[in-house]
Amino acid sequence: METAVAKSAALWGLVGALAFLVLHQGYVLVGNDGVGMLPAIGIAVVVGAIATGVTYVGERRLGSQAD
Repeated sequence: METAVAKSAALWGLVGALAFLVLHQGYVLVGNDGVGMLPAIGIAVVVGAIATGVTYVGERRLGSQAD
């Protein structure tokens, strides 16, 4: 059970990080200056870590209430 929750949280973290990178690329393609590739990757890692943590805690909390 715990490995399924951790795997799900990690995948949602990956989705969050990739979504940030896609939004950043779209911002740059529209004609605006981005923050640069290296800082964008760093921010994406932070976004992914936050999404992973929030998903893990939230899924465990909501899962325990559903039982």
